[in-house]
Amino acid sequence: MSSREIFTDRAQGLGLLVPTIIVSIIFLYYPAVRALGLSFYQATFGRSSFTGLSNYTRIISSGDYLGSIVVSVGFAVCVVLGVLVVALYFTFLIHEVDYGKSVYLIASIWPYALPPAVAGLVFLFLSHPTIGILTSYIESIGIQVDWFSDGGQAFTVVVIAAVWKQIGYNIIFMTAAMNNIPDSLTETARLDGVGRINRLLRVYVPMMSPTLVFLVVINTIYGFFGTFAIIDTMTMGGPAGATNILIYDLYQTAFQSYDFGFASAKSVILFIIVGLLMIVQFKISDRYTFYGT
Repeated sequence: MSSREIFTDRAQGLGLLVPTIIVSIIFLYYPAVRALGLSFYQATFGRSSFTGLSNYTRIISSGDYLGSIVVSVGFAVCVVLGVLVVALYFTFLIHEVDYGKSVYLIASIWPYALPPAVAGLVFLFLSHPTIGILTSYIESIGIQVDWFSDGGQAFTVVVIAAVWKQIGYNIIFMTAAMNNIPDSLTETARLDGVGRINRLLRVYVPMMSPTLVFLVVINTIYGFFGTFAIIDTMTMGGPAGATNILIYDLYQTAFQSYDFGFASAKSVILFIIVGLLMIVQFKISDRYTFYGT
């Protein structure tokens, strides 16, 4: 007799789901509905008045917010592509070594173990324009670094920090996916004279496509939501809004300007943007993802 219990009673299954349902309602669905309702009000501490769609018209007419959308989309695209490319290459290098694989794997994963705020502070000191070790090496080859005042440099440095923080998470899943590729495919590719890079791109990547699709979705969410602490500790949205992504702009509106109605409208717009991106990603991935036969 198997030791695994099989529940055939729907009531038992529902009972097991009740804790998850309660937590989701309290911390996910109710706040979402509340934010949607609050977006139609002009709300501050202790005061609110119904204003209809005025918050949304403010968003449409706000050049700064539209600029923040462009920055956020560009930032997310750079983070997603950067994380996938770097993590895939590192995973392949680790997969190819014969000795010390565990050491390399742990070394590549450890940045993900850092809290985002700590990761931002670490990279702040590494890349600081005056005291940063990384900056000193860059300037030694004739490149001047001052991302506190240069918007392009600021955008670049926070992208690098965000990519560095997220690489470990991707390597974990990519390593598992790469280890599941049959050795016979690798041996056949080697016998056919397929080079390492071609083997990675033409053999491994198609076999790993379901995992890569999952990571694209996770990294997109990370790019829009999970990089708040890095932005806050390194640039605070500056200079001149060059790194003012939507989630940080939302924070400023809600907790610095205390305009909760306007912030709620921004949160609804952010949800719609990310939702549309998810739909596009899933539509595209259905055409190119290999799930086997």
